[in-house]
Amino acid sequence: MFRNFVKVFEPVKNHLVRAVAGNGASTEVAGSVYEKNCVSKEQQLTDALKKAMPGITYISVQDISGGCGAMFEISVEAKEFVGLNRVKQHRLVTDSLKNEIAEMHGIRIHTTPAATQ
Repeated sequence: MFRNFVKVFEPVKNHLVRAVAGNGASTEVAGSVYEKNCVSKEQQLTDALKKAMPGITYISVQDISGGCGAMFEISVEAKEFVGLNRVKQHRLVTDSLKNEIAEMHGIRIHTTPAATQ
């Protein structure tokens, strides 16, 4: 009886193995989800900041929570900060990361205006 039960789920098992291994018809969907999950949280935060502030000249994002992704330290140097006080600079960063910050326990932000030439 157990063998019959296992035989019933064999096609499902094969489909899942193909999807994970990347050998089936569903590789596009599984591949994109897999690739999205492989991107580190640091890289996601960096990409979000670069998208929101194209004038960034330096950026550093570090997970300071021991690897669980609950707390990050972000250092940013950007042209967008020129002429703004520190509170407004930090507000630009937090507004850019509003969705990501909702999932965090804490964040440390260090901002510097980029030197204009």
